[in-house]
Amino acid sequence: MVRHSVWTRAALTHDLIASPNRVGFVDAFSYLSVVLSIILGLGLTQVLTAFGRLIRHRERVRVDWLPLLWAGVLLVVFVQVWWSMFGLRAYRDWTFVAFGVVLAQTATLYVMAAVVLPEQVDDSGVDLGAYYERHHRWFFGFFLATLAISITKDVILSRHLPSASNLAFHAAFAVACLVALTVPARRVQQAIGLASAAAIAAYIGLLFTRLQ
Repeated sequence: MVRHSVWTRAALTHDLIASPNRVGFVDAFSYLSVVLSIILGLGLTQVLTAFGRLIRHRERVRVDWLPLLWAGVLLVVFVQVWWSMFGLRAYRDWTFVAFGVVLAQTATLYVMAAVVLPEQVDDSGVDLGAYYERHHRWFFGFFLATLAISITKDVILSRHLPSASNLAFHAAFAVACLVALTVPARRVQQAIGLASAAAIAAYIGLLFTRLQ
């Protein structure tokens, strides 16, 4: 067992008082990011498990490419959010509200993962097209909430809106969500899916190619 002298204990106490954003020897972001990492990891697991489930029970699955496309897009979004959160490492003024809004963004992403593909494939089988028709409004509703929280997060943490290009992508995704929520036509839903997949690729390519 490691023992500290009274002088060492005094130095440690002074370090903790002088550095309010450090918990022991762990900085605040490293401490807070644990729960964020857990939620993002669970979301990735949810989508990947759903893919595996569909493959295992493929003889009872009526395939539709649109929900599979959105599941693939969501996997990329999870990785992009994880990637971009590295930029929060330098933030020092953590409050419960600031952490709460970051946590809320990961929570809405997790719910998107929970509804993008079926939770189970029973003996009667599953029709992915019919599943999408029943649940896509929940998916896009939480997508819209994620976008709103993302902008709110920037306002709370940096005291200003995202950059013009970042905000433009947020606006484009929000419009896509609103159209998907209000126009059920199959061709429109397909067009939104394809356009959104291309937009996500452009968004990452333009703004998140390097770890910052």
